[in-house]
Amino acid sequence: MKGRYIDIPAPHGGAFRAYLAVPESGKGPGIVLCQEIFGVNATMRDVADYYAEEGYTVLVPDLFWRVEPGIELGYTEAGFARALDLYRQYDEDKGVADIAATLDVLRTLPECQGETGVLGFCMGGKLAYLAACRLPVACAVSYYGVGIEHALEEAASIKGRLVLDIAALDRFCPPEAQQQITAALAGKDNIEVYVYPGVDHAFARKGGDHFDKTSAMMAHERAVAAFRKTMGPHYDLSALWEEHLAHEFTTRNVDATMATMVAEPYVNHIPTLTGGVGYKELKRFYSHHFVHANPPDTVITPVSRTVGATQIVDEVLFCFTHTTEIDWMLPGIAPTGKRVEIPLLAVVKFRGNKLYHEHIYWDQASVLVQIGLLDPTGLPTAGVETAHKLLDETIPSNTLMKRWDSSSAVDNA
Repeated sequence: MKGRYIDIPAPHGGAFRAYLAVPESGKGPGIVLCQEIFGVNATMRDVADYYAEEGYTVLVPDLFWRVEPGIELGYTEAGFARALDLYRQYDEDKGVADIAATLDVLRTLPECQGETGVLGFCMGGKLAYLAACRLPVACAVSYYGVGIEHALEEAASIKGRLVLDIAALDRFCPPEAQQQITAALAGKDNIEVYVYPGVDHAFARKGGDHFDKTSAMMAHERAVAAFRKTMGPHYDLSALWEEHLAHEFTTRNVDATMATMVAEPYVNHIPTLTGGVGYKELKRFYSHHFVHANPPDTVITPVSRTVGATQIVDEVLFCFTHTTEIDWMLPGIAPTGKRVEIPLLAVVKFRGNKLYHEHIYWDQASVLVQIGLLDPTGLPTAGVETAHKLLDETIPSNTLMKRWDSSSAVDNA
């Protein structure tokens, strides 16, 4: 737990507490995070801290305070039974009023700067939808909300942006309900509805029985993209990435490189499984196996860059002479003195204004061909031609396809 609790005055007397998570900068656009039926437990606090890393000031109100204040349940059979009992006693309309009260307090906090939005999971997913319908919020994101199909007539009141994430196998939102939701909300410019195939309720709950990493990553990317578009904060990801690259390849300063990254980053060079997970391992990798280990004539030539809400995809030509052992690309291979030119792709993910991870791709077979460790004869692979064709599309295609000439004969028949 990185945040703290504050008190929220209730609309008709009394008060309830809310967990407050603040970005490293000390301020940012505001998000009210609406809990699952298990209360403001460690999972919800972790989500709040996660969005604080993305640059948001997050308040998580105790929405069960009228029934049992301070409830925190685990994801056990007994916890689920107790959560359902609390949910049956819950007044949804009063819950929306509590969200409105939380938004009012959030907007007065010095840590909240700019627009405000709502994010919710499970029970909170329905409440996030209702908040979009009834309250003045710039953006609302709902994960597997339960019962939205019963309140579709309220969608006409939505003024801000709404993102709905639906699990295709969710028994709490069966196929007929999913069809009702998608049909009612289709074609609206300010509403996005995504159905995630093959996943169940709570697919984004890390460590849960139904957690699906790829779907959770896609949903988070879409959520942050929506919040960024409507509320900010807006970061110059290209400048942040260029600073990181400068420390890696120009100043070769490991501490400065690590300073551009989150507290626990990771790097994965896909073809060779090199890099590191976590600060300690990654700093060791950079210090002893990367930053000072690249050949002195290494040149990176940009080809294209795609910038999204939270990530960059860089397409480059990576060129060097193999005069030193390159642990991360050719581990255990003594220098051959050969020239290597390869297309390389970097998928770079950010959290807020810090780099979170790098996924680096290249064609290892092409590298091995160019240093003489792989004979391409009879194999579906090429050497330096892969780099040349990236810059010159007129170089003939399909030269490795023995049946290419025969299809020409068929077309000309």
